Formats: sequence, C-alpha cells, structure tokens
Amino acid sequence: MAGLYILLLGLVLPQFLAVFARREQCIDPGDPAAMRRMRALRALCPCLGSQSRPARSEDRGGATGTVPAAVTTFAAVGTSLLKRLQDNEGDRVETYRELESVLQGDDGCLTSGVVNRLIAEASRDMRAAQGVTGDVKTAASDVLVALARSHFHFVMSELQSHLKAMGKVPDEIVLLTVGKMARSYALRCIPFVGMTLLALRAVLSRVGSGRILRAVCSVLEQWSKGVNTYFGNQEQCPFPRKGVAQSCEAIYPVFRYAMANWLDCKEEEDKQAVLGAVSAMMEVLLHEEQHREHAWEQVFWLLHQYQEIRDTSRVSKSLSYVLDVLEGVQTPIPQGTALAISTAVHRQLSDATKEPGPAHRAVLSRCIVLQARMCPAETVVFLRSQLSSGSEAGRVAALGLLGALAHSDAPETREKLPQVVEAVQSVCNHPSAQVRRAVLEFIRELLSSGSQSCWAWDVVGHIFIEFSRTSGRLVAGGLFAWETQEDGALRALCMDILGSLDVSLRGMTKLLWPRLLQYVVPAQYSGMLIPLSRCLRALVERRERAGCKEEEEEPDAMDSQERAQLPAPQVLFVRLLVVAAAPNASSERAVAALQLLQALHGRIHRALGAAWATEIPLVLQYLEGRTESSLDSAEWEHRVLKFLRASLEPIEDKAWTVGLSRELSQQLGSSAPGSWEKLFLYKALGTALAACRDLRHVQGQVLRFLQETNPVELSEAQGMISVVSHAAENHFHLVLDTVTMFSAAFTRAWFCQTSTGWKVQRRQKMERAQAVCAALMRTYSGIALRAPKEQLLTRVDKEIMGNILRLSRAKQRDLQLKLALVQSITEVSCAIQAVGDCGSFELSLKQEATRILLDWIKGEPWDSVVYGVFQVLEELSKLRPPLSREEHRNLLAVCCQSVLSYPSKERMDKGRKTVRATVNMQLLHRRGMEDLGHLIATLLEAEETSACFDDMVHRGRPCKQFGFLMGLLVFQTSLATSCERAWVCLDYLLQMQDKTMKVVPQADESRCLCEELVNPDSKAPVETCSKIAKSKLSRTAVVSK
Repeated sequence: MAGLYILLLGLVLPQFLAVFARREQCIDPGDPAAMRRMRALRALCPCLGSQSRPARSEDRGGATGTVPAAVTTFAAVGTSLLKRLQDNEGDRVETYRELESVLQGDDGCLTSGVVNRLIAEASRDMRAAQGVTGDVKTAASDVLVALARSHFHFVMSELQSHLKAMGKVPDEIVLLTVGKMARSYALRCIPFVGMTLLALRAVLSRVGSGRILRAVCSVLEQWSKGVNTYFGNQEQCPFPRKGVAQSCEAIYPVFRYAMANWLDCKEEEDKQAVLGAVSAMMEVLLHEEQHREHAWEQVFWLLHQYQEIRDTSRVSKSLSYVLDVLEGVQTPIPQGTALAISTAVHRQLSDATKEPGPAHRAVLSRCIVLQARMCPAETVVFLRSQLSSGSEAGRVAALGLLGALAHSDAPETREKLPQVVEAVQSVCNHPSAQVRRAVLEFIRELLSSGSQSCWAWDVVGHIFIEFSRTSGRLVAGGLFAWETQEDGALRALCMDILGSLDVSLRGMTKLLWPRLLQYVVPAQYSGMLIPLSRCLRALVERRERAGCKEEEEEPDAMDSQERAQLPAPQVLFVRLLVVAAAPNASSERAVAALQLLQALHGRIHRALGAAWATEIPLVLQYLEGRTESSLDSAEWEHRVLKFLRASLEPIEDKAWTVGLSRELSQQLGSSAPGSWEKLFLYKALGTALAACRDLRHVQGQVLRFLQETNPVELSEAQGMISVVSHAAENHFHLVLDTVTMFSAAFTRAWFCQTSTGWKVQRRQKMERAQAVCAALMRTYSGIALRAPKEQLLTRVDKEIMGNILRLSRAKQRDLQLKLALVQSITEVSCAIQAVGDCGSFELSLKQEATRILLDWIKGEPWDSVVYGVFQVLEELSKLRPPLSREEHRNLLAVCCQSVLSYPSKERMDKGRKTVRATVNMQLLHRRGMEDLGHLIATLLEAEETSACFDDMVHRGRPCKQFGFLMGLLVFQTSLATSCERAWVCLDYLLQMQDKTMKVVPQADESRCLCEELVNPDSKAPVETCSKIAKSKLSRTAVVSK
C-alpha cells in the first residue's frame, strides 16, 4: 500500500507543482502557513527528480500537449551550465556570466530541482569564507538576481534565510544582493519589507563601520526607494495593498537608530552611504503625518552635509527628493528654512572651487523650483538680492536659477515672473561677459517657456542689443584674445537663441511678429538676418494658413502690434534689398533677405506677388553654389538692380514709388560716406526714379542732387552721376533737359564767381567750378550710356557731346577735369556704337573733339598717355564721319611724335634719375607704345586703302616711317593682350605696302612668316617680324632705286 501511495504521488505531484508554481507569485510572504506549505512542496522536488513541466495552456491558446523544443533546449542549457558549476569545471565567473545571460530569457521553464540546486550552488559561493574570489561572489549574486525574474520567491526565501541567521551579521555580498533585488524588482519586494527590516534591526547594533555599514545602508536605501515607488504605483501590485502607516512603522525604528548612531562617521564613503540611506528613509516617513513635524529638522541636517561631504551631488539629490515629497503633501515651510535652502543651493552653484557638473546643476535648479512652489515670494526675493549685491559668480548662479523658475509651469511661480524679468533687466548691461551670457541663457529659458504675456516677450529686444554691442566691439578691434573669444561666443549665442525660437506656440503671430519685424531695418542687426528671416517666414506661413484669423489670443497680446513701431513697407524693401546686394556678406544672408522679401510681398505691395514669384527664384538660382569668394560683386549688383527694376514695373501707385525714392534718399543720408552701401543706394534711387510716374517728383529729385551735391567730394559726385544717369533710363528727355538747364545756369554764373574776390578765394572757386564741370561732363556721358537706344541719336550730338566739349573749355584743366574729358568722350562714343545700326547718323562734333584731344597731346605728351588719350581717339575713330586725309596725317604725326618724344634710357641715366623714376618712365613709354599700336590697328582695320597706307608710311620718309610702324607692331606681338590684333594689322600693312609700291608679293614666304606669328608655340615672334620687315624693306629699297 505504501508503494502505491508513493507511485500515485510521483504521478500527481509534478502536475500539482506546475500549477502551484504559476500561482506562487500571489502568495503573501507575510502568511507563515502559506510559506511553510511552499517550502515543504519544494523540498519534495529533489526526492521525485527533475520533471519537465507541462506546457501552459495559455501559452498555446488553451491547447495541451508536450513542451516545445525551445523550452527543452533552454532547460538543457541551464542544466548543463549548472552541472559545470557543480563539477567545478572551467572558469566559474565565465560560467556564471553565461548562466546569467541564459536566465535573462527564462520564463519559468527550469524545473524546481534545477532551480533549487542552482540557488544552493550560488549561495555556497556567496557565503564561502575562503577559496572563492570576490569576482565569483559578485557573479553568483548576479545569477541569483537574474533567476529571481522567473523564480522570485525561491530566491527571496533563500536570501531571507541568510538574513535571519542567528548569531552573526549577514555577509556583505548577501546584503548587496538583497539591495539589488529591491532595485530590480521594487514592487515584488513590498511583501518582504517587514521581515527584511526586522532582520536588519536584529543586527544593527553589531554593525560598525566600513564595508558592512555601507552594504546595510545600500539595502536600506534601495528598499526605501522601493517603498516610495510602491506608494505611486499601488494599482500595479497583485497582492493586497499595504498602508502608508504599516510601511512607516517598519522603517521608523531603523531610521531612528541611524540618526542616533551613524551620523558621526569619519570616512567619506561611509558618510555618502549613510546620507543615501537616511534620505531615502526620510522620504518614506514624510508620507506619514506624524513624522512630518521632524522633517524640517532633517532638512537642516541635509544642508549641513554640504559642509561635511566632498561629493555634494548626493546631498543635492536627497534634498531634491525630500522637497519633492514635502511639496506633494503640501507641507508649509517654516520661517527661515526657505532662506537656508536658497543660500545653500546658491552657494553650491557659485562656489568656484568646486564647480558642479551639468547633472548636479540640474538637481540644484530643481531644488529651487520645488521650494519656489511652496514659498515663491521668499525665493524670488532672495534671488533678486543676489542680482543686486552679489559677486559675478553669484549673479551668474542667480540668473541660472531664475531661468529655471521662468521655465517652471507652476502657477505660483508664473505669478512672480514679471518681478523676475524686471530684476534681470537691471543687469543686462553688466560689464562682465559671463553675467551677460547668463542673461541671454535666462532669456532663452523664458522664451522657450511658452509664455503668452507681452512683458515676457519684450526681452527679445535685448538679444539684438547684445548682438549689436558685441559686433561693434569686434569691428572696432583692440581686444585681447580672450575678449575676442568671449564676444564671438556671445554673438553666436544670440543667433542660436533667435534661431531656436518656437514660433508654433499659440499666440506667436501677435506676440512675436511685431517684435521681430522692427529689427529687420537697423543696419547693426544685419548679421542676425538669417535666423530672423527664418522666424518671420514661419510666422507669415502660419498667418496665411490661418487666413489672418488667428486663434483666440491672450488679452494683453491683442494690442501688441499697435504698440510696436513697425517699419513702413518701403523701409523694409530698401533694407532687405541692401542686405541682399552687399558684396562682402555671405550668400546665405543674401538668400535669407530675398526669401524674406518674397514672404513679405503682401505687406510691401500687393502688386509684387506675381512678379516676385518669378523673379526671386531666378535670382536665388544665380546664388546656388556660389561662395563669398566666387561671387562677382559687380555682376551681383547688376542683377539686384535688375531685380529692383523688374519689381517696380507692375506698381502703378505713384505715391508708393515716391515714398520709395524718399526712403532711399533718407537712408542715403544715414550711410557712411564713400561706403559701398551708399554707392549702391545712389544707383537704387536712380532706378526707383526711372520707374516713378510722377514726373514733377523725378525732376525735383534730379535737380536737388545737381544743386546740393558737393562735387569736390568724388564719392558724392559719383553718387549724383549714378542717380541722374539711372533715372534717364525711362525719363531720358526730362533728365537731359534738367541737366542742360542746370549746366546753362552754372556756366552763366561761372565767370562772375571766378573773377571776384581775393586770390585764394578765386583759386578755391576755380577748383570748385572745375569739379562741377567734371561732374556735369561725366553726368552727360552717363546719361548717354543709359539712354534708350532709339532716343539717344536724336540728342547725342549737339546736347550731349556739345555740352561736354563746352564744359571742357577751361583755361586750366586740373586732374579731375582731364579725367572727366577722357571718360565722357569715351563713354559717349561707346554709347553711340552700342546703338548698332546708326543708319546715316554722323557725329558732327567728332572733328572738334579730335582737335581738342590732339592739342592736349601736343601740349602735354606725357600726361596724354597717363590719361589714356590714345584710347579715346581709338573709340572716336570708329564713328562717322571719317577723318580726311589731312586729319589722318595730322593725327598720326602728333601721336607718333608724342611717343618718340620720350627720353631714352641713356638720356635718363645721364640725367641721374632715380631707379624708381626710370622704371616709371619705361612703363609709361611701354603703355604709350601699346595704346598707339591699338590706335593704328583700328585705323588700318577701318580703312584698307592705299591712300590711307600712303598717308601713314610714305609721306616724306617712307622707309623710316615704315620701319617705325613695323617696330611698333612687332612690339605689339610681344604683348599677350594684343598679339593677335597686331599680327593681323601687320599683315594688312604688308599687303597694302606691296600694292602701293607695285611689288610682286612673295606669297609663300609672307604666309609662312605670318603663320609663325599666330602659332602659340612660337618662341621668337620678334625674330619672325624682323624677317618679314627685312624681306619687305629689301623689296622696297629695290623699287625705290
């Protein structure tokens, strides 16, 4: 009969144990009878042998059957590793690590026998007094913690048995393992809290200092944190809930013992361990009302630990936990405690000897935020006092804490924000770069807090002010290297704060739009345009999506736009146009300016939408792939002015274009003299006047510039010329008549102004009069260059060229007047040639202009080369009517004579000229030869006749003149810029000489020699030309005989 019972027990018990193992998680460890039954059943497992548990029905949707192969394999691996441990094979640490990895995926498929043997093996290694290393003990401890994932009660029962061992203090590794259990399975440990703390209380009196003390503190800290976790997650626990009083009753005796016996530790590690344990237990006790009366005394003890412990981060964390609990249970702070907390936290942040790290700073800031929720007034008053009277480090720390308060969402704190902002504004201009950086960081926190009050967003202006201040210091120079680095970092921070603004927050179109828009125009903020453009474009897109019907705003945000000083449309247009055209700015800034223009088209003018939808992408396409160094500034400026011209074409509003021209004039007055910006504004103003349909305004503006410009200042004179000439593009006759009227009035008063007064006064008046004449001459030629081609020829002869020549008739020409004469005649000639087919048009004043230039060459041969008179004659020679034979002879004779009149090197050496003067004379002679060569080449190309060649070569001294021209053209072949033209003219010259002298040409010889001239590999062009000259001259000599 006994054998039958044993057989039945062997068949039924494994199935019973499998069901019981699934329900063991629900057993209350506080029930002694249940725990005894569980231990008895587990004791039967080794007697019956290892049985594979049946597969769970829920694992397969309720089906029954055999255990899956994966489960069997898992059990086999675990059993194999356990056997290796039992047989002491291989490295035990490595075996434990493999087993730990296997147990991470265990879902309870190990049999009870295997689990028991594994627990026994690991416990034996953990508690071994000798022969087992610390690494093996730690590995065994980790295996037990991993095994508890699926067999929690088995492992916890084993650890509890070690804790309750009579007559000795538990081993360190056992205590550390108990702490790990609470850290890994906090909620599952709750049923064991009472017995664990009871077991520890029994050995507290035998715990001294050192490793065991730290291990006990670790258990107390982790289990207390587990209890705190349980208080916030009771609904997740399957076992009956335990009240706060029951948990506090278990912890309080241990807490009281620790406060009485462990606070006077000497070692730093012991102090840190006791601090963690006491703080964690304090957090649990604060949930019970009867223990709160002593809570603030413990807070003072925590604050005192800042002076006792080197690593104060643990103190800050504990203080943060305590304040968090007190704030949650709404316990009022006693008088004076808030000041003590604020002082301690602020001292930690401002202490330069032990600067906290980022994580520690965050904990300290949280302490102040938690305190401010309970007593906001006292906290803000303390921090404001540190701003007004503290040290530099104290101010920086206070600003950081105020930034944390600004980012807090507590209503009590937000009510104090106006006072906080007012306090911060008092240190915005502090001389310390560190303080100003802290101010910017505060602004970043304030703007990212999502506040919808106007007073909060008024600080945006300080970002631009700080950017302007640091930029001005960097441009001025004279800074130390560390100062330059600080200012550069502040500029970068300003741009980063502006670029990180979240414009998607509710109410931003009313709060942020007017505040940002007013910073587009001032020039000192141009460096911020890239992030500024991004924010404004995002706001425009949001306004468009909302259909200009923004969602409900805060009451004080409704009048925000009315109170801000928003720039006029023309002001925005001009400023962004200038920024886009700046040659030294990065292409990214130009792109940002153009993109912002396109976004603001509706605000600037309603007619610009369609035009800019086409024009701006074309301009942006030109900028793609170009950097500051690869961007041609002149070409880019031309494209921007072309964009301005295309933008103004569809605008029919006279008042708007008049307002634009007035804004351009106003910004001209505030621009630096001679700057690129001012020169560009002159051209932009002329372009705007060209598009203006109010002719009276156009004439008034042109006349104002003619009358008010100081021609002695070359930059102002050039600006006036740009305005008038650009305005002539669409108002040619009006502008020309206005300039002619002013010129006539000026010349009538010229004689009276220069013939009266003292000698010095007369000289000054003469200089000014010549400056006016020079400016008017260049104005006429500028008008000719920009005049409509179909209208130019009707008035270019008498009114443009005639006035230029009339203004040039001065008794003495200064440098400015000479340059103006050369430039104006050249530009008028080029303008006529640009017309193209001129029909029967002839410039009647061509002969007079040529005569004036030749007289200048005769009187001042060297100056004529310096000012480029030969080049002017070259351009004039291309115009009709052609010069007569006598005029040709005279022109060539004067020009050749001026070049031949240069002193030779031997004469300069005899005159004892300096080396520099000698070199300058040689360069001047070289330039004269080059210009004369171009002139002769142009004349030969224009008239390929024997008469022309005869006039050039055979008047009086044929061989000598021909040799001179040959030498001149040979010289041209040595210049890379004119080599091709020179050899072509040389070939013309040789052919015309053959025809004139009636010499049979040796075609093959001439052709071969000329081909050598155009061969890029030819190394001796001068030798080649010499051969040609010798060949031609020899035939000429024979014919002459």
